[in-house]
Amino acid sequence: MTDLPAPAPDPAYLAGLNPPQREAVLTTEGPVLVLAGAGTGKTAALTARLAHLLFTRKAWPSELLAVTFTNKAAREMKDRVGRIVGEAVEGMPWLGTFHSIGAKMLRRHAELVGLKSNFTILDTDDQLRLMKQLILAADIDEKRWPARMLGGMIDRWKNKGWTPDQVDAGEAEAYAGGKGAKLYTLYQARLRDLNACDFGDLLLHMLVILKTHRDVLELYQQRFRYILVDEYQDTNQAQYLWLRLLAQERRNICCVGDDDQSIYSWRGAEVSNILRFEKDFPGAIIIRLEQNYRSTPHILAAASGLIAQNAGRLGKTLWTEEGEGEGDKVQVIGIWDGPEEARRVGEELETIQHRGGRLDHAAILVRAQFQTREFEDRFIAIGLPYRIVGGFRFYERAEIRDALAYLRVIAQPADDLAFERIVNVPKRGLGDKALAKMHQLARAQGVPLAQAAAQILDTDELTPQARRSLGNLVGDFARWRSKLEEMPHPELARIVLDESGYTAMLQADRSAESAGRLENLAELARAMEEYETLGAFLEHVSLVMDNDADRESDKVTIMTIHAAKGLEFDNVFLAGWEEGVFPSQRSLDEGGNALLEEERRLAYVAITRARKRCIILHAANRRIYGQWTSSIPSRFVTELPEANIESESTMTGGASLWRANWSERADPFADVARGTGRGPGWQRAASGGQFERTPARVMEVKASAVSLGNPGRSDIALGQRVFHSKFGYGTVAEIEGNKLEIDFEKAGRKRVLDSFVNLA
Repeated sequence: MTDLPAPAPDPAYLAGLNPPQREAVLTTEGPVLVLAGAGTGKTAALTARLAHLLFTRKAWPSELLAVTFTNKAAREMKDRVGRIVGEAVEGMPWLGTFHSIGAKMLRRHAELVGLKSNFTILDTDDQLRLMKQLILAADIDEKRWPARMLGGMIDRWKNKGWTPDQVDAGEAEAYAGGKGAKLYTLYQARLRDLNACDFGDLLLHMLVILKTHRDVLELYQQRFRYILVDEYQDTNQAQYLWLRLLAQERRNICCVGDDDQSIYSWRGAEVSNILRFEKDFPGAIIIRLEQNYRSTPHILAAASGLIAQNAGRLGKTLWTEEGEGEGDKVQVIGIWDGPEEARRVGEELETIQHRGGRLDHAAILVRAQFQTREFEDRFIAIGLPYRIVGGFRFYERAEIRDALAYLRVIAQPADDLAFERIVNVPKRGLGDKALAKMHQLARAQGVPLAQAAAQILDTDELTPQARRSLGNLVGDFARWRSKLEEMPHPELARIVLDESGYTAMLQADRSAESAGRLENLAELARAMEEYETLGAFLEHVSLVMDNDADRESDKVTIMTIHAAKGLEFDNVFLAGWEEGVFPSQRSLDEGGNALLEEERRLAYVAITRARKRCIILHAANRRIYGQWTSSIPSRFVTELPEANIESESTMTGGASLWRANWSERADPFADVARGTGRGPGWQRAASGGQFERTPARVMEVKASAVSLGNPGRSDIALGQRVFHSKFGYGTVAEIEGNKLEIDFEKAGRKRVLDSFVNLA
């Protein structure tokens, strides 16, 4: 009897894959949607699928279109496939991000949209500069309608796949009384004149070409035998339309994603793209990857119970081979306030250290960046090393450094670096030339920059507009400095930010980031309340900024939940799970059920970052925008399955500690109650309006801010002929200390400082 041949062994790339993963690899024909839950090994399946298509010669490398969202993901995929199939992967020219592939296509067909193949791709700064030119030409007030706002709208329209003629009146009405669509048209025309495009154009132009040139569409439909898309839940409308056009002919498209992890609507991502996959591609096969290789059963059950509250999802349930009930339950800890939250997390992290664990296996995930500040301060105090990922440390953020610069000049007028940083922030018409004049005088007189600024006001060295702006700023600093002893320094900080125009500048910026910057400034003022004086607070900031000197690698990670997507840690601390913080108040107020479900998906992402322990904290009291508010636990806490959580409250001890701290806090409203006129807004209440900047007041300010006792130069006399770099030759008519009245031959009589002239 003849022995039957042994079955051929599986290729190496199939080894270790579970049945759904194998199905995702081997189901090559027709539309396939792989619903890959958190930690279910989707990268392994995705890589094996590409290798299988090459290994079985179903397609040449140049016939595969594989799209990712980041260059890092594209490199990782190429490296993994390369280890399996060898050099063949080098022939995959269509593996990359949406933008890189769109750029490659567009360079081949640029003339069809009025460009040349060597077009330039503008960065954000160049885009904004071009938009400012168009806004100025259209006689639009750029302060009221910032270029950044227009840029955000145009980017959103391009994400939707809209050309200028497709923008409806309602959308266009949102900018400058309906001028948005016209400016979009002018912007696109100007880009063509420059032979340039922005990132949104890389797909938008190709979308137009594929829709209007059938031959080009058929070329790519025939070229790409198989299409693979990673993170499909994050696609925007333009990306979705582009993919659908390319896949219509062969229909061999495999999209990998997780509708439960769609958390980027603010970038234009539309979860509906993945939800309607079966409708777009009838007969599509749905494969669910549900076996989790990351987290304990309790963590998975808690996350699954939470996300089940969302109606807009395709549905799946994560599970693990670990025995049911193994591992720690999710801890839900109720604490009294934000400072106690930071103390409790610090204690937990020190316990991990004492037990031999590593800090770099732990992470603190927050909903908003302003939440990191209390953790940073606490960890500095106890010497616990940390790193901020996906953003700057709190005191390194631009808006915080600007605010601190104002405060440093108030506390120390000789701080030239701080003065230089904010002299034209917000913009006051004090550009490089004006600053150079101030520096020149400061060096000649040997005085600080702020003092030189006050002295130059009595001259004609600056333009009238610059002189007025500088005079107002010098007056503001003198007034703020005089109030430092009269009011709590946190309240002074709020006044400075308002009166300097800094708050208004951020409010006028309609970008997604501006709201977070305003939250950070409110948190800065709140942080100051813990220090008796402005000087003590600024000294504390200096110590915090020195944290980076410790370069040891074992540090706890602090980051936003958005930044944590795709990462995992043994120990995860989820802070601030209260209504209004998470879900955010903005989502509750503006987004209805759609944004609430996205917030819940964000909570799901947060929990599934944990491998072994997940600790959720919520506070009964939280300082938001400088005001203590009573908080209730997030609705997401109440939606967690009781069987998978352990609840704890520290509020009894916390309350007494909080009351003790509260009695020591400076209450800015107390003096108002006592009738002394102190407290928020008391200065304006005295006059019923804004501060007046009369000439007499400016002179008073200059007298208080500047020492005018300089005797002047001994080599200059009345009638002396002198030369000034701006006004030319002239004759000295009057001398008052170091100030000269000079009759210039071409500029007429001007008042200047003697350090700015040379003997003729």
